[in-house]
Amino acid sequence: MTDFTEQLQVYQKSVEAALKRWLPEPSVQPEKLHEAMRYSVLGNGKRIRPVILYATGEAFGINLAALDGPACAVEIIHAYSLIHDDLPAMDDDDLRRGRPTCHKAYDDATAILAGDALQALAFHILAHDPDIQVNDQQRLSMIETLAIASGSRGMAGGQAIDLASVGISLTIAELENMHIHKTGALIRASAELGALSIDNVDQESLSRISQYAKCIGLAFQIKDDILDIESDTETLGKPQGSDIAMNKPTYPNLLGMDGAKKAADDLYNEALECLGAFDKKADMLRAIADYIVKRNK
Repeated sequence: MTDFTEQLQVYQKSVEAALKRWLPEPSVQPEKLHEAMRYSVLGNGKRIRPVILYATGEAFGINLAALDGPACAVEIIHAYSLIHDDLPAMDDDDLRRGRPTCHKAYDDATAILAGDALQALAFHILAHDPDIQVNDQQRLSMIETLAIASGSRGMAGGQAIDLASVGISLTIAELENMHIHKTGALIRASAELGALSIDNVDQESLSRISQYAKCIGLAFQIKDDILDIESDTETLGKPQGSDIAMNKPTYPNLLGMDGAKKAADDLYNEALECLGAFDKKADMLRAIADYIVKRNK
C-alpha cells in the first residue's frame, strides 16, 4: 500500500501543478471570477478522476506529461459540477471539502459563472494542449467523450434524475441508472480519456477499460452512500447524513447496509476481472479499485 500511496501522491501533485498552470491567475480580470474558479478547483479534493486517468494512461505506456491536460480537463469538469450541485436551487450545501461552498464563499451569481467558465476551460484544454500526443481525429474523440459524459446523456442528466427522485421510491435498476449518469459517466470518461491518449488504441482494450470504470464508478457511489451513514462531517468534509436529510434514494436504503456493502464488493471483483488481460502496468488501476471500496471519506 505504500507504493500505492506514493504513486497516488505523484498523480495528485502532477495534476495540481498542471491545474495551477491552466487556471487563470486571480490578478487577471475579472479578478473575482478567476479567484472563485481557483478556490473551487484547488481545494483539498481527492482527485480520483485524474488519478484514474493517469493510471489508465500509464497502463498503456503513455508518458505522464501527455496526460496532464486530459487530467486537468476531467477535474475541472468535476469542479464545475460540484459548484452547481451545491447551489441553493439544487442541493443547497454550505460545505464542500471542509470549506464553504463556492456560493457561500462568494455569491450565487459568481458561483454560476465560475462553473460556466470552468466547463469552457476544460474543452479549451483538450482542444489546445500541445502535450496531448494524438492525431486530430483522436483528439476530437477525446473532446466528444468528455462532452457526452458531461451533458444530458451523462453527468447533467444524472443530476436532473437525482433532483426529480427526491422523496420518490426508486428500484435498484432506476437508482443504478441515475448514478451511472451522475457519478459514473465522468469516472468512465476519465478512464477512456486515459486510453484515448495513445494513437490507435485497440477497441477491445478500450471496452475493457470502460467497463472497469463503470464498475468502480458505481462502487464509488455505493461507498459514498455508506459513508453518508457511517462516517462523520469532519472526516467527510461535507455534512454527514445530508442524503438522508433530503430524503434521497440510496443503496443502503434499498438494499440494507449489508446488501450495499456486498454490491460494492461485487462491483470491485468485476472491475478486477476487466483488467485480467492487462499486465503489471495496470496494477495501479487494481489498487484504485481497492481504495474506492475501502476508503473512509
